[in-house]
Amino acid sequence: MTSPESARRVQTESPWEETIGFARAVEVGDLVLVAGTMPLAERGVLEGEGDPYEQTLAAFRHALDALKKFDLGVESVVRTRMYLTHARDVDEVGRAHKELFDAVRPAATLVVVSGFVDSRVLVEVELEAFRGARQS
Repeated sequence: MTSPESARRVQTESPWEETIGFARAVEVGDLVLVAGTMPLAERGVLEGEGDPYEQTLAAFRHALDALKKFDLGVESVVRTRMYLTHARDVDEVGRAHKELFDAVRPAATLVVVSGFVDSRVLVEVELEAFRGARQS
């Protein structure tokens, strides 16, 4: 088994990674875990303000970019988690998820939460990927 000391980590420009002390993604053995990812571009610019569909696409795009650092792509995703602030946005968040992951069909969780650090954010996502995942 791989020890935490031998895990590979990826950092991004997110100011919270340094402030809170976490990595965007961590690889342990064949598993890569991508931390909660918001639809924020460089320097904290919000993507898709007011639009849950666009925010979901942007957040997953950033999470998938972290997977690329480990030479993994969407086909390796085995679990997704979506956190949103309004139940009314379920259909739009689900539409974006299906657009990205329909061919992969990962296990997925969608939860409505009371809010995020940045009140303009409507969606935050997480990914888990497995090196060697096969589609049947």
